Order: sequence, then structure tokens, then C-alpha cells
Amino acid sequence: MSQGVRTQVTVTPQANEDIRRLDAATKNAVGDFVRRLRTDRSNRALRLVFLRETGGNGRLFLASLDGSRMGLLLETEENRFSLLAVRVGPAARDELARLTVEINAVSGGVELVDQSEVSAQVVAMPARPEPDPAPDAVPAEAPAAEEAASPSEPVPTALPVPLFARYDDGELVELGVIASLLPALRRITDGRQLEAVLGHNLPGLTREVLLALHDGMEPSEVRAFVTDQWRADGRVDPQDWAQAARRPVSQVSTEDAAVLDALGDGFEAWRLFLHPEQRRLATTSFKGSAKVTGGPGTGKTVVALHRVRYLVDRLPPGQTRPVLLTTYNTNLAADLGERLHRLGGDALVRRVDVKSVDQVAREVVEQHPGSVLGTPMGDEEAMALWHRACTEVGVFDYDADFLDAEFKHVILAQGCGTERLYFRAERKGRGVLQRADRKKVWELVQAYRSLLDGPPRRTTYALIADEAARIEGRHMAKAVEQARYKEEHGGLDLVHREAGSGMWLKPRYRHVVVDEAQDLSASHWRMLRAMTAPGPDDIFLVGDAHQRIYSHQVVLGRLGINTPGRASRRLTLNYRTTREILGSAHGLVHGESFDDLDDGADTLDGYRSVLTGLAPQYWRAPDWETEMRAIAALLKERHERYGTPYAAMAVSVPDKDAVTQLAYTLACKPFLIPASEIGREGPRDVDTVHIGTMHRFKGLEFQRVFLAGVSEGLIPHQRIETFRLSSPDRYRQEEQRARSLLFVAATRARDELIVTWHGRASRYLPRQADRDAGRASSLLREDGPPSGSNAA
Repeated sequence: MSQGVRTQVTVTPQANEDIRRLDAATKNAVGDFVRRLRTDRSNRALRLVFLRETGGNGRLFLASLDGSRMGLLLETEENRFSLLAVRVGPAARDELARLTVEINAVSGGVELVDQSEVSAQVVAMPARPEPDPAPDAVPAEAPAAEEAASPSEPVPTALPVPLFARYDDGELVELGVIASLLPALRRITDGRQLEAVLGHNLPGLTREVLLALHDGMEPSEVRAFVTDQWRADGRVDPQDWAQAARRPVSQVSTEDAAVLDALGDGFEAWRLFLHPEQRRLATTSFKGSAKVTGGPGTGKTVVALHRVRYLVDRLPPGQTRPVLLTTYNTNLAADLGERLHRLGGDALVRRVDVKSVDQVAREVVEQHPGSVLGTPMGDEEAMALWHRACTEVGVFDYDADFLDAEFKHVILAQGCGTERLYFRAERKGRGVLQRADRKKVWELVQAYRSLLDGPPRRTTYALIADEAARIEGRHMAKAVEQARYKEEHGGLDLVHREAGSGMWLKPRYRHVVVDEAQDLSASHWRMLRAMTAPGPDDIFLVGDAHQRIYSHQVVLGRLGINTPGRASRRLTLNYRTTREILGSAHGLVHGESFDDLDDGADTLDGYRSVLTGLAPQYWRAPDWETEMRAIAALLKERHERYGTPYAAMAVSVPDKDAVTQLAYTLACKPFLIPASEIGREGPRDVDTVHIGTMHRFKGLEFQRVFLAGVSEGLIPHQRIETFRLSSPDRYRQEEQRARSLLFVAATRARDELIVTWHGRASRYLPRQADRDAGRASSLLREDGPPSGSNAA
């Protein structure tokens, strides 16, 4: 082979898992090897040694990466390799040589298993003869005791039952379990053995199927929520290694030069590897709008980012930014921008506007001739202005929270520009408001608007969004009219007509991608709808009503954003939170009814995680002071005994006063723990424990999360009790929002969740929480927290 031939090399997900667990020097050695192999596979310094044929068109090679580090490679075509596994140490060669490599019958991907290592994790079942067939034979899943082989041997009262005895081999393979694992799988009799096997870098589909079955899912549910999401497009040929290696499910790396430059020496799976269902959503062309829902940690944002790259890749060459990527606040927008740049570099980012939806709205209003933009107010200032409006009108029948929500979610949301339109407006989920009451509310709204006009002139982000929606709506109407006029006149370029309009009339964007869609208002959606013409791939949105932290409940179909049938998809696999934490968090919203960001209902059916870890931990205190000191003791223990950086831990509290109080407690002796508040722009200080209200935890994640003050009367706040009888609909809304906030905060934890309270535990916590809780005062002994506090 001639010198200098470029070779294609991809890294499989299982090899990526090997690399992720290794030290920095080994990661660098792998990266250097891959780059050298890509440059010239004939380089003798690579030391490729043929191992064996795989059958069909595949050949396995061993490669010495650097010293005691070795890799297993699959060659499927000339100058095309897949890195399958990496091992380190004197036994590396033998470990790689014994790996079983095959093509999964469901996903069509390249997978491997270390049979000897898996078998070592399983305690062999005692052999037993087949029972004679009988009409009343005991089922396999509940075997009867057997006769002893000899009088000297103990007689077993029962034999251990394999965990997966009720499923035959064919059914398991059809669900996606790798066939070569079946002999070892038949010997697994308890959860401990299963956990040990799953900890041995098994193929992703096999892992998901086994965990789902072990969690009690029926095969039909596993097929719907797991198998079908992995299923390959087209027929799977078990001997075609070239096709298997080219499938996205077999790759975690890329040949894209721009992306490789952005990655540098790293192999970070979240940037490039997508679960098969995520990839389909990111790369499918839709006839119109599309919607993706899913619980926390299911990768909705990752799908949105890859969707942007997919759309940009299909744009004609140019210097414009025809794609908008937006979300509900500036902090999350900044994070999206950084992640998009890491995904595709400057070439991708220069074709995309990445802005918060309120920033987009403000720019629209500021750029519009004749618009006068007042100073935007915060929530507290807006509440004070509502109180003043009530005083001036002399009507005190409604609280400021109610008036502000009525103004945003009914009057502005439905474009009620007149009293008559407000009298006819729907108030779904907001209870009944008679005509006489609506008349009073309208009078208060007019007084509020007058106070906004000043002086000084003030406004709100809701009003800015409403005005931006009107401006963009008029602009789109003119563009549609101009297009119609042009079509009627034979499609000629009507230069004079267009120039006379003051602009070349066309939609502001070709594509709009929205993250955290559940927290956008109806005005936001009207604006976004008017910014892109209805057509293929116009609006792509991701969100989850279970995480709605504001009261923006809209019906997208009524706003011209239709996502029928297969244009509405749901993600169910959590990549961030352990199964133990996820199970507890799920209980916080279980039984509540949530919308699907449209007219339908959404559930967390099939929502699951393949990560295992610590069970949530509960601590009760007699008062807030003891609770804060106990939290400080636990933080210090995790930092000093277990080495968790302070920046990897965060504490959620019920209100801003609690933020200040807890930060002071942490800073005082004997704790001296550095702490900082999570502000509107997210965490800033990098070496401190982060403290914030539950609202501030949206979009963040930490290794260990503390939910503090989860006490009855604080979560939910006791003030909502005033609505229990007077306004049942509002009471239900406030209850659901409080549950969602707690759910969001709980699912920010990756490895450990600690819940504390003083007084009575919140009714949202599991029934056994108080029974299982430790005494917070026991953490304040002079010798520190008692051992076994679950942090290892």
C-alpha cells in the first residue's frame, strides 16, 4: 500500500467507555494513535497485528498504542477501521484477544462482550435434573425442592431461580440482548450478580433491555420503549461488518474536520454520539413543525443542538443567519451557544442566531420604527405596581399574583385588546370568572397600563413579547401578500413594489429551534410563528411540561404550530441521574396530570435510567438552624472524606432569605465552607458550594444535590391554602407548579440526592421518608457526622 493514504477511523461507544475510564496519559495515547492511523495505516510504527477473521467482510487487529496500552480494531473495508476496545497492563493482549465480537440482530451495530469476565461475575447455579413431566408440574419460575443426591448431602428447600427464567432465548435476542451473553445470563439469580455484569461495559441495547425487564417491564413495553428505539433501518445482515460499522449506532467519533478541530484531543460522547432515537429526531425531515418531549436528562437539548447542525448543513452557501436557536433565559442561551460552538465550530455558529426569546423580542421592538421601549421591570416591581393599581381603583378583591397571571396568560395570551374580547376569552384551568368580575379586572388592567406609561415609562418582558408578536405578525402578513401579488403577476421580480415597502419582505428566519419550550408564553409563540413561514422543518421544539416552572400553559396547535402524528415524539432514557434518584423524583409528580405542550396529555411512562448509584438520603431537624448546620456538616464530610469538590455540590432552598441564611451558616466556624448564590446568570464562582432557589436550578447539574427546607408549609408554601376552597383550580395549578419545581431540583443530581427538612416533612415526599430519615442533630457531634452516611 502506498505511503500517505488517508484512513478512516471511528471510535465505537464501548471503546469510548473504555477511554473515558482511563487516565489522561492513556487518553492522549489513544488520541495520538488514532491520528497516526488516520494519516497512514502503512506506518510500521503503528504495529498492527492481525488477530482473526470475524466472518463475512471483517478482520480483527491488535494494536500497541503506547507501552502497555493496547487496542482492538475492526477492519471492514480498505482503509476503514473501528476502534472496538482499549485495555492497559501486562494482560492487555490476552484480554482483547478473548473478546467476542458480533453484530446485534436488532440495532445492526458492532458489539462485544468479554465472556470470561462476565462469567466470573456470576455464581454458577447448581446443576439439577430435568423433572418428569406431570400435569401439576411446578412452573420454572417457582421450582420445587429436589431429592438429595446422597444421604450425606444437605437437602435444598429451594433452588435459586434465574432472574430471566421466564424469557426464552429467542425472545431475549428479539428484544436486543446480545446472543453471546445468553449462557452467562441464564446463571444470574440475584440483583447483585446482575449489577456486577452490567458494570462490565456491556452493549447499550443489552444493558437497557436487561434493566427494563428487571424493573418489571413486560416484553411488550420493553419492545415499545427500548427495542424499537434502537431498531436499525432496513434488514440486518449478521455477516456484513462494513454496513454494521457504518451505522451511527457503532460510532462515537466523526470524520468531520471542523468537528475534530473543535474536539481537540477529547472523546466526549455527548457531543457526537446520539442514541438511535435521538439521531432519528435530529436528522429527520418533517413536513412542518416537530415536537420532542421527555423527562429530565433524556437529552432533549442534545437533540436540539444536533438538529441545528442538521439544518445548517442543508442551507445553501451564504453569510446570513437563517436559523434561530432560542430558549427562555439568557443563561441557558449562553450555554447553548458554547455547546453549539464545541459541536461544530465557527462554521456552524456563524449561520445561527443563539438568543434568549426575550432578547429576540426586545430586538424586534427596538428595531421597529416608532416603537418606544420602556425600562423592563422585575417581578417584585410589577407586583408593587399591581398593588398601586388596586389602591387607585379602589378594588381589593384580587391579589397581585392573580392579576399578573390573568394579564399574561389570558389577556395578552389571547390578544384581548378590548374589554369585549376579554369577556369572551377562555380561561381553561383558571376557574370561573363572572362578567362582573371580568369588568373589575379589566378596569385594574387599564389602571396598571396607565401606571406603566409613567413617568417614568416602564414595561414588562410579557408586554415586550406581545408587542414583538404584533410587529412580526404584520411583517409576515405583508410578506404573504407580496408573495401572492408576485404569483398573480407571473412570478416577476417586482423590484419597485418591494423597494417601496421599505424592505425586501421575507420571513426573518428559515428555521426556528426552541429549547425548554414549556416555559415560553403564548406571546413568545405568536412571535416565533410569525418569524418563519409555515413549511418543511419550520419550527422544532423540545420541552417537558413536568418541568414547567412558570404558568405558561399554551396549546400550540391554536397558535399555528401543528405537530401531528410522528411529528410528536417522546424520549424516555435518562442519561444523567441514577435509577435510585430518578425513582424518588418520579414519585414527586406521580398522579398529576400534565399536558404535552398542546391539547394532549403527557406521561413519564417508560422513563428510566441505566445508571445505578446511591439511594436518596433523608434527614429531619427540629428547626431551621439545626437543619442548616447539619447540611454544613454533610457538605464538609463529602468534601474532606470523599474528595467531592465544593463546586460539584449545590443546595436548593425554598426562598431567597434562606439562601442568605445558609450561606452565612456555611461561612461561619467551625465549617468555613465557601458558598455563592446561583443568580439569574447561573453559577459564577467555580470553587464554592452553590446555593439557590429551585427556580435557579433549571438547566444545571451537580454531582451531589441537597434539597433543603422541604418542610410542610414551605414546599408547597402555606399561602396556597387560601385557594383550597375559594379557587380550587388555582389551588391545583399552584400545587402542580410546586411539585414540578421540586422535581426539577431533584433531577439535577448525578450521583447523590440528600433531602432535609425541619418540622413536618412536605407531603410531596415519599411516605417512608420520615421513617427512614436520620436525626440531623446526630450530625453535629464534635467528632463529625456518623460513619455510613451514604456518600461513598
